[in-house]
Amino acid sequence: MNTLFDKIWDKHVVQIVDDGPTQLYIDRLYCHEVTSPQAFAGMRQRGLKCFRPKQIFCMPDHNTPTHDQDKPVEDPVSRKQLETLDKNCEDFGLTEFKMNTKDNGIIHVVGPEKGLSLPGMTIVCGDSHTSTHGAVGAVAFGIGTSEVEMVMASQCILQQKPKSMRIRVEGKLAPGVTAKDVALYLMSQLTTSGATGYFVEYGGQVIRDMSMEGRLTLCNLSIEMGARGGFVAPDETTFAYLKGREYAPKGADWDKAVAYWRMLKSGDDAVFDKELVFDAKDIAPRITYGTNPGMGIAIDGTVPTLDEIDETEQASFKKALNYMGFEPGEKLLGHPIDYVFLGACTNGRIEDFRAFASVVKGHHKADGVTAWLVPGSWAVDKQIREEGLDKILEAAGFQIRQPGCSACLAMNDDKIPAGKYSVSTSNRNFEGRQGPGSRTILASPLVAAAAAITGKITDPRTL
Repeated sequence: MNTLFDKIWDKHVVQIVDDGPTQLYIDRLYCHEVTSPQAFAGMRQRGLKCFRPKQIFCMPDHNTPTHDQDKPVEDPVSRKQLETLDKNCEDFGLTEFKMNTKDNGIIHVVGPEKGLSLPGMTIVCGDSHTSTHGAVGAVAFGIGTSEVEMVMASQCILQQKPKSMRIRVEGKLAPGVTAKDVALYLMSQLTTSGATGYFVEYGGQVIRDMSMEGRLTLCNLSIEMGARGGFVAPDETTFAYLKGREYAPKGADWDKAVAYWRMLKSGDDAVFDKELVFDAKDIAPRITYGTNPGMGIAIDGTVPTLDEIDETEQASFKKALNYMGFEPGEKLLGHPIDYVFLGACTNGRIEDFRAFASVVKGHHKADGVTAWLVPGSWAVDKQIREEGLDKILEAAGFQIRQPGCSACLAMNDDKIPAGKYSVSTSNRNFEGRQGPGSRTILASPLVAAAAAITGKITDPRTL
């Protein structure tokens, strides 16, 4: 019996090249301003039009400022990127969710939110965190700019079929433990290359119990284990989330779609190339101490000592600790921090803002902490205000910024200064990721909130 990955993949095969890649049909291409300009330039050069423009959706997000979006963009590089995307979408007749409109945000937040990402689809974007869309039961993965051009021109892509892996997380998560902690735990167990060459299907009780927001966070971080992508088989949680969304099927088409989606699962006797099982009781709130997302510990744990690190990795381990200003064997609880970032395609959804607000309610932001709270879309911003979370956050001394990728990757104005510590809900923590010399500690919205009101790394379970 085939795995779900096999079923979706095989249904999209156009042709198999002998001793070569597979030509795969793509249902949805997402484009943003950073990885699309060269693809559009290549199309112009060859005098080509987009083969199926209605299946391509574009969005500025990486370079968008998160304040004063109604004013001209100050940074010349960002301004050029944003203007170029506008012109390209206009010239090629593509749908663009423009900056400062109700449809804008981060593409990996807006796609599922609008019902553009649906079960059984193949979805690509010139961005590694395209794996996020796997949460709806799609095969979604990041591609390079030349491949973006290939999809624009033909709605197909040449790909080697990855191997399949199933990761099951069984049991029940303890209070204070989130999908982000599950992802950080898996990365620490598998390392950042442990899933290289695989497409991961997540299963088990913990995943079945997860909300769609949680699954989106988990799938977002699949790429950080080296996986080609990660996904969750669609179920009642998926259908409830998608029903009534703008681009989701309606009426009789909805019923027909759900009947098909219910069949999208791996058979009981499906054979995976690799299977791993983890226990929820082993997962606590987590933080990272190093310069890749796999260098993480339980929040009340200690940084590993040198004798716990493989000899071949000791040099990079020492380099990472030196950059971060931490010592082997050190506990990080109580370590002072300077910045807190809530947002990104990892944790910029409504559930993340609810979680953050639940911790800071009745408290106040610590003096000396700069906090950037950035919704993943204008729809999230609207929901924050409808639920009154903005009042709770403002009473605690926080301001909500305008949607965008923000401090995830320092391509806009939101940069962490050199040497400063940032507790961040984003997805990457390599040297300079949030700004030259910045030091990033990856964490969940609950851990970020606890740090924001105490000014130091704090276990949210103690508040």
